[in-house]
Amino acid sequence: MNAPMTLRKVLSWRRRPRLRKLSPMEKLSAVFLVLLSIFMLLPLVYIFNHALKPYQELFIYPPNIFARHPSLQNFVEPLSITKGTATPITRYIFNSVVVAILCVIIVTVVSAMCAYPISKHKFPGHKLVFGSILLTLLFAPETVAIPRYLVVSKLGIMNTYLGHVMPMVAVPTGVFLMKQFIDQSPNELLDSAKIDGAREYTIFMKIVIPVIMPAVATIGIIAFNAAWGNTETSTLFMQDEEMKTFPFYISTLTSGMANNVARQGAAAAAALLMFLPNLIIFLLFQSKVIATMAHSGIK
Repeated sequence: MNAPMTLRKVLSWRRRPRLRKLSPMEKLSAVFLVLLSIFMLLPLVYIFNHALKPYQELFIYPPNIFARHPSLQNFVEPLSITKGTATPITRYIFNSVVVAILCVIIVTVVSAMCAYPISKHKFPGHKLVFGSILLTLLFAPETVAIPRYLVVSKLGIMNTYLGHVMPMVAVPTGVFLMKQFIDQSPNELLDSAKIDGAREYTIFMKIVIPVIMPAVATIGIIAFNAAWGNTETSTLFMQDEEMKTFPFYISTLTSGMANNVARQGAAAAAALLMFLPNLIIFLLFQSKVIATMAHSGIK
């Protein structure tokens, strides 16, 4: 008789709403987190609505978060601006996509290949090399602008996609994160693979890379954000207009205007187009980012 009674109690307990299982303090914390989440979403709501506002709503005071009369005219305006020019807006977007993809691939590969020997091979001076890489985090980008320009010029990669990519290949943060993950890979596992006849390339691709996938995804997001929003390479290294990127085009929409009203609608739509890829990439790989922050690895 006790067994059926116990079973009924368990089933009824499972059918109870989860909120009833929470303590008053947990309920209060949940309400606070929900309100905080709504507050954190306000910038996203604003940037979407701002791109849909017609001109008469862009400059009203006090400003409105929500568009009263949504319009897609702001998205048509950037196309019409470049319609009669030699370089259409699609060329700027194409350049940005190519540069972002190349940066993600090259940055992640270079960071992983740099972190692996520092972590596992322990060559003479590996601590000095790693310390030098971390030391570069102290330098502001402006301090290396002139040496970077001279290097790109001497290599002869001005007005090429390599001129966009090469200045952004070295990412000290990527080397640091990947080294921390590779450190968690046990040396015994790598030694057993070597005994079985595995070469360094096989060990790196089959054992090390799967371990550091959270770090690879995180560094990929960082590299994409840096490349997608970068205007420095277009300004300094690209003289041909057809080799410049979409962020540079956005920066020219309102520059040199006699007032701050002209093309603000186009700038709002272009800002949303710049923001959407970053949002999509983060939503797709947010679990990997969380795993990196939790510093997970082999358990």
